[in-house]
Amino acid sequence: MSTNRTKPHEIVERALELSTADGCVVIADEESSANLRWAGNALTTNGVTRGRTLTVIATVDGGQGTASGVVSRSAVTAADLEPLVRAAEAAARAAGPAEDAQPLVTGTPASPDFADAPDETSSAVFADFAPALGEAFARARAGGRELYGFANHELVSTYVGTSTGLRLRHDQPNGTLELNAKSPDRLRSAWAGRATRDFKDVDPTVLDAELAVRLGWAERKVELPAGRYETLLPPTAVADLLIYQMWSAAARDAAEGRTVFSKPGGGTRVGERLSRLPLTLRSDPNFPGLESAPFVIAHSSGDDASVFDNGLPVPATEWISGGELARLTTTRHSAGLTGLPLSPAFGNLILEGGGDKSLEEMVAGTERGLLLTCLWYIREVDPATLLLTGLTRDGVYLVENGQVTGEVNNFRFNESPVDLLSRASEAGRTEKTLPREWGDYFTRAAMPAVRIPDFNMSSVSKGV
Repeated sequence: MSTNRTKPHEIVERALELSTADGCVVIADEESSANLRWAGNALTTNGVTRGRTLTVIATVDGGQGTASGVVSRSAVTAADLEPLVRAAEAAARAAGPAEDAQPLVTGTPASPDFADAPDETSSAVFADFAPALGEAFARARAGGRELYGFANHELVSTYVGTSTGLRLRHDQPNGTLELNAKSPDRLRSAWAGRATRDFKDVDPTVLDAELAVRLGWAERKVELPAGRYETLLPPTAVADLLIYQMWSAAARDAAEGRTVFSKPGGGTRVGERLSRLPLTLRSDPNFPGLESAPFVIAHSSGDDASVFDNGLPVPATEWISGGELARLTTTRHSAGLTGLPLSPAFGNLILEGGGDKSLEEMVAGTERGLLLTCLWYIREVDPATLLLTGLTRDGVYLVENGQVTGEVNNFRFNESPVDLLSRASEAGRTEKTLPREWGDYFTRAAMPAVRIPDFNMSSVSKGV
């Protein structure tokens, strides 16, 4: 019988039964997605997909230590299940001892819905959104705008079973909306995006109204040279920068002197003040609207994850507390190496700075500066300082005496998010946001707008 007709928990149990390894972890990911795409104020495509991925992690104890073998495959049939388990075992026996080896996790209470069928999304998730999108098309057409974009909703039900008795499940909905408005001559462009769990809290007509204002700002063009400018980073741009910062926050790398969080002379910068503002950067699997897995789901081992930690509880964690670096990401193995607390990798990211101003209110308090829409094509230049480079996109606006007075050219920037935190002079109200650059990989973020007195626009870019 095909695994597509078999309940995921049964697949997990059967794989564990087939295992002859000393230890085994089985992860079944049941995936479904629905999407809409549009161009020129008209829907172009829509679709629904389903899929299953099975990951088997075998561990083998030997005289030199414990080795692990990891094999993942999609579209696995019942006939493929035993060969998949044997392949993972063969990979473990052929591998050397795993540096991150730890006893498999025990003792986590079983998920009460482990044996239930997976949750699935469908086109019904757009039942209220689609009519509102049609209304946005009509308004845009009447206003001389063209709307382009897409809406995507996915739901992944993950089942984790281990030879030590863990039976855990997590359902992760994830939705993104990206809307781009263009003038008929295509010389003006503006973007807005939202992250959502169910599309009940996003209104495309509201986004279209926001984009109409931005296209109006762009009717006046102002050319500015490269240089350092007071700059308002909107929540989406702050998210893109801090997500990359957290991806670079593995404790072992810092302890070995390889990152911006390495302390000169040895050790890490944990305990150092990173910002004069009372900024707190944290993760919380139970944060309303940004809920994420409350236990470790690791399909492979890396700097901030270990397959041996699958099922380990993920607590709420403050990475930066009141402006001070409080934690770096650790596995059980790297926590032991560095002497730092166990802090598993995160499924969401929240920055709070104590401010209550909206972005519009921060604009009103700006004498002269730049307002960004978003960042893209972000790349690392120097890991020792976490210097990043990238481009502005879809609107950089000039603010004079509290008013947006026109659109300026795009820039390439060179900045380190850690350095930006030290120079930030104001943080606004925290709100849920969609990272533009990393939205394909990480969407659960809540950030404030941040004012940087001297953001480094290193060169002029001709891109839009």
